[in-house]
Amino acid sequence: MAIFKKKTKAAAAASAANVWARPEMEVTFRAEIMPGKSSEERTFRIQSVRPNGRVHLYNFPDEHLEGSFEPINFARNVTK
Repeated sequence: MAIFKKKTKAAAAASAANVWARPEMEVTFRAEIMPGKSSEERTFRIQSVRPNGRVHLYNFPDEHLEGSFEPINFARNVTK
């Protein structure tokens, strides 16, 4: 049965490379989730990333998915 097949090494490596977050990264909740708060008030640091893609945040309860956050802009903190 195809349902119970184990992942191949290539598939496991591909899913590991497709991680959207890393510990200690800053993420910002979407404005729709926290209306009336500034971007700085909606920004939190990731404490840990679970294997299922959910994240735990410092000073904020529960687990959260990628869709709860604004798209990550890696060039945002780069100064010229």
